[in-house]
Amino acid sequence: MGETDNRYHREIIRPATLKLLNPQSGEQIHDVACGNGNFSRFMSRSGVKVTALDYSSKMIEFAKERCKEQLDMIDFHVADATKFDELIKLKADKPFDKAVSNMAVMDIVDVEPLFRAVNDMLAPGGIFVFSGVHPCFQTPNMLKIIELSDYTCDTCDNYLRLRIQTYEYIQPKMHEVTALSQNGKRVLHFHRPLSMIMDICFKSGFVLDGMEEPVFAKPDNAVEFDWYEIPPSIILRIKKLIR
Repeated sequence: MGETDNRYHREIIRPATLKLLNPQSGEQIHDVACGNGNFSRFMSRSGVKVTALDYSSKMIEFAKERCKEQLDMIDFHVADATKFDELIKLKADKPFDKAVSNMAVMDIVDVEPLFRAVNDMLAPGGIFVFSGVHPCFQTPNMLKIIELSDYTCDTCDNYLRLRIQTYEYIQPKMHEVTALSQNGKRVLHFHRPLSMIMDICFKSGFVLDGMEEPVFAKPDNAVEFDWYEIPPSIILRIKKLIR
């Protein structure tokens, strides 16, 4: 996201995440896969005490540098989100009120240890808000398609049609995607159908408590594909069961 953020985070991820997370001053929130600390910094400015982790030591270096004025409110750690024992070491003296993870679950080969650890570290009734690419619409080998009619008329307002063609939904699969169109770098994604994601949540002691499927606002003069009618990401809020 660079020093600030990008359009995807600004218009798709952040508003929906804030709606579901509703961070409040004085809360202790766990930021999983924090990257360069952008969202941790955003929360800390609202009086939230943040414990943040990322697998990349380089990212944590960037985060500490970019959040140097908020380090009294943010505690950064390097940790592997696939290792329960490593994650549970971050458990504070008191349980976290909430946890959040922005656009990371599809980057993690095994998310079960993460969900179990987050559940263990949350207070009873605590929530975990996480986002990722929408597994129903951003499947492996998905195609973006632009359709143009070969004529126009006074009653033909919608002669341009933007759609997608999806494949290989039901089976989990590792595949490569372009991380950002600006740099063209390829990264690994781990596709999981929605039923599999929810099964992991339920088995980890959570219930589904909220969901958002945001899209970009469609301009009147749209001439190329963007995510106007089909949500590119899904943001889920799950709540720890009170046993």
